[in-house]
Amino acid sequence: MEAAVITAVGIDVSKSKSTVAVRRPGGEIALRPFEVHHTNSDLKKLASTLKKLGGDIRIVMEHTSTYWRPIALTLKEAGFFVSIVNAMLIHDFSDNTIRKLKTDRADALKIANYALTFWDTLPPFNNEEETRLLLKMQSRANERITATATALRNGLIALADQTFPGVNIAFAPNTKNANGHEKWVDFFLRYWHKDCVCQYSMEAFTESYRGWCKRKNYKFRTDTAHKIYLLAQEGVATLPKCESTKMLITQACKSLNAVCEAKQSTQLEMQRLAAMLPEYEVVMQMEGAGPITGPALMAEIGDVRRFKNKKALVAFAGIDAPPFQSGTFESKSRHVSKRGSPHLRRTIFIVSNIILTRSNPENAVYCFMDKKRSEGKHYYVYTVAGSAKFLRVYYARVTEFLRSKPSPDAC
Repeated sequence: MEAAVITAVGIDVSKSKSTVAVRRPGGEIALRPFEVHHTNSDLKKLASTLKKLGGDIRIVMEHTSTYWRPIALTLKEAGFFVSIVNAMLIHDFSDNTIRKLKTDRADALKIANYALTFWDTLPPFNNEEETRLLLKMQSRANERITATATALRNGLIALADQTFPGVNIAFAPNTKNANGHEKWVDFFLRYWHKDCVCQYSMEAFTESYRGWCKRKNYKFRTDTAHKIYLLAQEGVATLPKCESTKMLITQACKSLNAVCEAKQSTQLEMQRLAAMLPEYEVVMQMEGAGPITGPALMAEIGDVRRFKNKKALVAFAGIDAPPFQSGTFESKSRHVSKRGSPHLRRTIFIVSNIILTRSNPENAVYCFMDKKRSEGKHYYVYTVAGSAKFLRVYYARVTEFLRSKPSPDAC
């Protein structure tokens, strides 16, 4: 029986449209590159066009942000073999030309050629579970919100140094209310200038502060009130107490509080979604996996069964050190690849620092990092080594727990 003709479809994805190229072995171009908009009608028309080609069809596209999702889901639902490939693999793939050509059409043809070259090893696209997908999106949103909160907090501290120096360190660290507001920010919103405190006697301010704590549901301490009063007495303000200064500080405080509220609700939603995953209890029992880092780990790793072994998970985080050898030379000191997920790398680095801070001698990851540290290794060296070990432990524990459950194809 005659073998079916193989047809490779390369799709160069962009935000609102994609360029499609169709190639066959021997350099044959079955369809000249054409554009498809990411609309329901255009995507259905594309599926219909590809079905008319017949034979064995495989569709390949780059993992470009989330722009690939509409076209990939539509074509997969239409029954096509779809493969989503890391953009770096396409970039490093040689299309047998020395010309430096960069157009959407050329890229689509290059992707189709890549599909023909690696036809038998193309990984099939398996859509993530809805819970895992939403958890990942919430985790990424939390990263962005945290970065915004840090920038706003630093800006507010810079203002506080000019109207009420030291107010940001007058309270216990991480003192927050149910909405996620930091206590010093709410206090600074009310007493925005040191003269707002100095206008009272110490006893009168203590009573004013007591009433404020009651209204805002914060714990009142007399020694804290006295500490703040003395701070105001000794502070030197460089901005005047006027309406313009008050407006500046009020806007900064309200902006930071709004972001903190969003951060609080995002983290609560992360915990809710993570609790729906089967590995939740196992992950949360691991030291370093807290109410924020635990869900973030599960979000960025996804279903651990998609990795064929623990080395694949470490490589996915980009903290593996690939060999570097040429002729008689073989490097003994190598840098980590950083070719994996920067989001997972950031999360696992935070987890490793938590383990170092707790210094639990019964924790295998801490003992491993402490041994490297005692050998005189640099901080980053033993922290990265500990991160890799944590991921190996994570892979072993979670895989063992999920072994009896249905598994997706290994990647």
